[in-house]
Amino acid sequence: MPPPMEPREVRRRLEALGVRASRGLGQHFLIDERVAHRQVEVAGITAHDIVLEIGPGLGVLTERLLKKAAKVVAVERDRRLARALRTLGENIDVIEGDAVKVPLPSFSKVVSNLPFQISSPITFRLLDLPFERAVLMYQREFAERLVAKPGSSDYSRLSVKAYVRARTEILERVPRSAFWPQPKVDSAVVLLEPRPMPFRVVDEQRYDAVVDAAFAHRRKAIENALRLAWRRFAATESAFDASLAHAPHRRRRAGELTPEEFGELADALATKG
Repeated sequence: MPPPMEPREVRRRLEALGVRASRGLGQHFLIDERVAHRQVEVAGITAHDIVLEIGPGLGVLTERLLKKAAKVVAVERDRRLARALRTLGENIDVIEGDAVKVPLPSFSKVVSNLPFQISSPITFRLLDLPFERAVLMYQREFAERLVAKPGSSDYSRLSVKAYVRARTEILERVPRSAFWPQPKVDSAVVLLEPRPMPFRVVDEQRYDAVVDAAFAHRRKAIENALRLAWRRFAATESAFDASLAHAPHRRRRAGELTPEEFGELADALATKG
């Protein structure tokens, strides 16, 4: 396994392409090829897989994926990097654009070192699409929120919404020294495996709305937080108050409720509102 790439080599490659790393676009290039190797291995890429990679940059991870997969679909916003990626092999399809917005073809797995600033929207975009497994690099703080449990300081609407859509697990912490330019924080590699919602609710959209409203004012009692967003749940405020009056868990705070208890609360509003 080769040692980490020297920063000067990254600079040389970028200069050859006429590219300057943009912190605004979250461009921190992975230089530790050992991390890329482990990401590909844990993803279990086979010769039948179509793999989506978001933000491939200089292609350190891409090159390994191309050796394993039937095809790699690489989404890169920087046109100069996109042009260079197209030279890596015949089994690569480079889509130039914003991964949050561009149309995506079907794929079976995702392996990506995500640009930090799109972590949340791209994660939930992915979880609305069918695929088998994702191995994703996030900022460590985001990764810990993604897998957090009720009652912990990291527990958030991100934790709840991820839990009901996928099994999540932090596989390894990655030091900031594995990137150039070096970010201000460490990262973490996370495994996501999509699954059906692990419990039944009357209305999944209402469930999401309850979670959003409760965590928007997480220090308030849930009944007060939901009352601020009553238009999302009923035609009139009086109808909402009637449904809320008998809802379970309404006097607790958002950070205390399990995903299943949020389901009980959302169902009570759905059946009485």
